[in-house]
Amino acid sequence: QVQVAESGGGSVHPGESLRLSCVASGNIFSVNTVQGWYRQAPGKERELVARFESTGDTKYGDSVKGRFTISRENNKRLMNLQMNSLKPEDTAVYYCNFHITERGRGLPRSVWGRGTQVTVSS
Repeated sequence: QVQVAESGGGSVHPGESLRLSCVASGNIFSVNTVQGWYRQAPGKERELVARFESTGDTKYGDSVKGRFTISRENNKRLMNLQMNSLKPEDTAVYYCNFHITERGRGLPRSVWGRGTQVTVSS
């Protein structure tokens, strides 16, 4: 099996920063280039925050451009999200998403973490 786990969420004041991390582990043969962060606020649909595209380029949601930075390391098994200049509207549960091929299986599948809460308030 494959496990994906986020860490680094918390409560901060407007203007402060947080760094989220997500680690993929377990029976992994390979990790696809496409991976990213999404978020869901109460009463709203899940939305893209930042993502690595199949080309390796990055794509950001309009509301976070210039403030958030996605990065990865460890053969794409560790993914980070640096969040600066946080705003109350960034409050949400943040999820990481990988596309992983398990050993012994032919096709990659989408794997989601359980989410980590980020709260920005005065």
